[in-house]
Amino acid sequence: MNFDEFTGKVQHRLELANTGEAVRAIRATLLTLGQRIAEENAEDFAASLPMEIKWYMTGAVHEHGQRFDWQEFVDRVSEIEGIDPADAAYHARVIIDLAETMVPESDFQQLRDSLPESEDDESWRKLFEVVDAGGWGESEEAQTGGGPT
Repeated sequence: MNFDEFTGKVQHRLELANTGEAVRAIRATLLTLGQRIAEENAEDFAASLPMEIKWYMTGAVHEHGQRFDWQEFVDRVSEIEGIDPADAAYHARVIIDLAETMVPESDFQQLRDSLPESEDDESWRKLFEVVDAGGWGESEEAQTGGGPT
């Protein structure tokens, strides 16, 4: 999948008005995720993504491995994207679900293993809710015009 296909799928799934909004959502999610995980994990995860998108997790990040919880992640994505935190959390879930279809299983598991999925406020399990629900899936998209809510 190339950059245009990836951004087009994000735009469609999130029902965004234009490509610019899709790129902003992708950038906000992957930049913030790249800040949270170790540099080598970011490189591994992003390696299978289109070059322009990979850069958000790697080249655009000034400091990898920062310690912050899920709520801080959502707040940072919300600020970068310029939207409500609840929408930012949903955007991040959908983008991670799409990325999961492109990233080798071992690299995706490495990402999950680097983020705590406990029951407390730091629970990164929330980031993987769409993936864990079976993903967006082409059948849901064809039947409903959209994915899981």
